[in-house]
Amino acid sequence: MVRPRRPRRNTGARSSGQLRRFRGVINSDKVFGTHRPAFFVYADNYLIDVKFGVIVDVEASRAIRQAEVGAAKTMIERTEERFGLRPERLVGDTAYGAAPMLNWLVEEKGIAPHIPVFDKSKRDDGTFSRSDFRYDPTDDVYHCPGGKRLGTSGTVHEGKTLLYRASKLDCDACPLKPQCCPKEPSRKIPRDIHEHARDVARSFAGTESFEQSRRERKKIEMRFAHLKRILRLGRLRLRGPRGAQDEFVLAAIAQNLRRLASLVARPPPAGAMCIA
Repeated sequence: MVRPRRPRRNTGARSSGQLRRFRGVINSDKVFGTHRPAFFVYADNYLIDVKFGVIVDVEASRAIRQAEVGAAKTMIERTEERFGLRPERLVGDTAYGAAPMLNWLVEEKGIAPHIPVFDKSKRDDGTFSRSDFRYDPTDDVYHCPGGKRLGTSGTVHEGKTLLYRASKLDCDACPLKPQCCPKEPSRKIPRDIHEHARDVARSFAGTESFEQSRRERKKIEMRFAHLKRILRLGRLRLRGPRGAQDEFVLAAIAQNLRRLASLVARPPPAGAMCIA
C-alpha cells in the first residue's frame, strides 16, 4: 500500500495540514514561438480540475513528448507543495502512458491513471502477441497458449526490460510453434520492470469511470480552442521559455476568471418585478 506524502509547508500559500484530492486532467497544445522563416514551438501544458473546469497549474515546455511528461510531473508536485492538492485520478492521452510515468503515478503518488497505455507489443504477422500469454505474478512466469512456462534469469536489459524465455525442447515439440515463433528456436517475451503500473492502468480501461474521464477530457479540449480563437494566442510575443511561461500563465488567468464568473454568477429570481 502506498502512503501519500504530506505536502511541505510553504509560507506563501495556505496549508490545511491535510492532503486534499481532486480529479485532474493533463493536456497540452502547441504555440509558435518566433516569427518566420525560423520558428520554435512551445507546448502549453495545463493541469485542470475537471469537476469545475478550473486550470490548477500551467507549465511551458518544448513540444516533444518527454518534455510534456516532465511538465506534467512538475505541475503535480508543485500543486501538492503549494496548495496541498493531489489528483485523485489523472486523465490524459497516450503520450502520458509510458511505463515510467505510470509507475510514478501509481507507486509514488498513489494516483489512479485514467490513461491509455503506450504499448507496441501487438504483432501484425499473425503470430501470438504478448497479450496471448498469461502472466503469473506468484511464480513470476508467463504461461504460453500451449501451457508451457517462460521464466526469466532476472537480468535487466537496457535498464528497463526483463526477458522471459521458453525452453527450446518445449518449443520444438509444440504444435503451436508455427503460430508462435516460426523463425526462432524458442519464444521470448519482454516485460518492462514497471509492467505492474501498466497493468493497473489497463485495469481501468473500459470501466464506467474511465469512460466518464474520456468524456470530461473532451470538454477540456475547448480550453485550447478558446486559447487560440478567442485569446488569439496562436503566436507568442515574448521570447524564450520564460516569456512563453509568462504568456501561458496570463492566458490561464484570463480563462480562469471567465470560468469563475460563470460559476459564481446567478440569474435574478424569477418572481422579481421592477417597480417604477
